[in-house]
Amino acid sequence: NLEAIELNRSVESVLVTGGGGFLGGVIVRMMLAEGARVSSFSREIYPDLEALGVKQFEGDLRDRNAFFTASKGIDVVFHTAAKAGGWGKYQDYFDINVKGTENVIAGCRYHQVSRLIYTSSPSVVFDRGDKAGIDESAPYATRFQTHYPATKAMAEQAVRKVGRDGFATISLRPHLIWGPGDNHLVPRILNRAKRLRRIGDGSNLVDTTYIDNAAFAHVLAARKLKENRTLSGNVYFISQGTPILLWEMVDHILAAAGKDPVKGHVSPRVAWVAGAILEGIYKLLHLSSEPFMTRFGATELSTSHWFDISAARRDLGYEPKISTEEGLSRLARWLKTQAIT
Repeated sequence: NLEAIELNRSVESVLVTGGGGFLGGVIVRMMLAEGARVSSFSREIYPDLEALGVKQFEGDLRDRNAFFTASKGIDVVFHTAAKAGGWGKYQDYFDINVKGTENVIAGCRYHQVSRLIYTSSPSVVFDRGDKAGIDESAPYATRFQTHYPATKAMAEQAVRKVGRDGFATISLRPHLIWGPGDNHLVPRILNRAKRLRRIGDGSNLVDTTYIDNAAFAHVLAARKLKENRTLSGNVYFISQGTPILLWEMVDHILAAAGKDPVKGHVSPRVAWVAGAILEGIYKLLHLSSEPFMTRFGATELSTSHWFDISAARRDLGYEPKISTEEGLSRLARWLKTQAIT
């Protein structure tokens, strides 16, 4: 049947690094809904992906050969996998975030993958000051307080460079992704609820991104890059579109879990010094767990960081589909089913 053959040829083959993760998992489901053939490259095999019929490759981003095997015959790669967090050895961050991304780029180019959509982070432009309403013209930070943004900046620059050199790429910078299935931001807030104190006067505004909106931005980027190759090499901030008071958002997340709002406060300076002392103690004692407070954490929790997303709206047609209010309702319903509460 020639018609069926042509239809099969039009179906794109998609690979998601970190397909079993928070963001990667939602991208997987969105691409399946679009009729794509979806594969996942992760460090383990996930039963829920297997149930969806997703082809899974078990491997490590640091293993170039493993990724080369997974990327054969792929049209679009969504590279969401990374080493996140604000604590750990520099070499681990570098090997996964930088070398791993270089392996992804090499595999994509070797197999002539059509497009690469890279998940970056707004933290690549963060220093110790406020970032209020900035756009993509903002320069990379010259000094980083932790290894995650430093290595994500290097990886993003590598993706942007090849994007201007004949290989189609787009880098997205979604900020503070949250929602049902969150295994990072929401658990951190809930697990520390009793010890949390507001840092500063509480007037700092931040952008956040509901998980479905973050994933949809990736899907849009892949679509638009196929239609318009001149977008290659571009980077875009992604968010809910309207900043919110950081500590108000923290209280909303606590309320979604039936917990009390944050009480008490400390000055940014006290929090920063406490973070520096704790970092020193943890390093001295060779503790692998993350300190309750770090210098990076103190800065992030006391400064404004929100962004102008007009470029994403213009070039990608991005508009957050799920409001913060609706997202919080969905989060509350999900949390009722979780032991995390």
